[in-house]
Amino acid sequence: MENYLRVGVISNTHGVHGEVKVYPTTDDPNRFQELKQVILDTGKEMITLEITGVRFFKQFVLLKFKGINNINDIEKYKGKDLLITRDKAVKLQKDEYFIFDLIDSEVYTDEGNKLGVLTEILTSSANDVYVVKTMDNKEILLPSIKECILDIDVENKRITVHLMKGLI
Repeated sequence: MENYLRVGVISNTHGVHGEVKVYPTTDDPNRFQELKQVILDTGKEMITLEITGVRFFKQFVLLKFKGINNINDIEKYKGKDLLITRDKAVKLQKDEYFIFDLIDSEVYTDEGNKLGVLTEILTSSANDVYVVKTMDNKEILLPSIKECILDIDVENKRITVHLMKGLI
């Protein structure tokens, strides 16, 4: 699964002609307009689906796939993930990372002490918040700001942080 990135989840069908409502899990739902295909993870197999139509409805993306023209053909896939291969992912800017690549990274203080493991990233309008599970099974919330997150080494799954006053 490391070569795949989730871009959405089929939340429901839309109409009777095989169209689906997709909840986008990508930062930019407009990128669906550029995608030619997605991979449906059924839980048992990966099915490549060609996108033939893209529309937007509230917070959802409405997708139509080639060869799926009936509600019965797609209804069984409600709740399933839509993936793309890593090579189809958006290009990241400097100091941008995919959340998937950061999860399970070991977190160390700038003094060299192991703090714990990054288990979750909470997104907000101000800044992301890193949830670190400590060695004694507690959670520490660290703001994703340059004063706190000093270094991220994706390849070695290691993050170095500065514990600002009041964080613990």
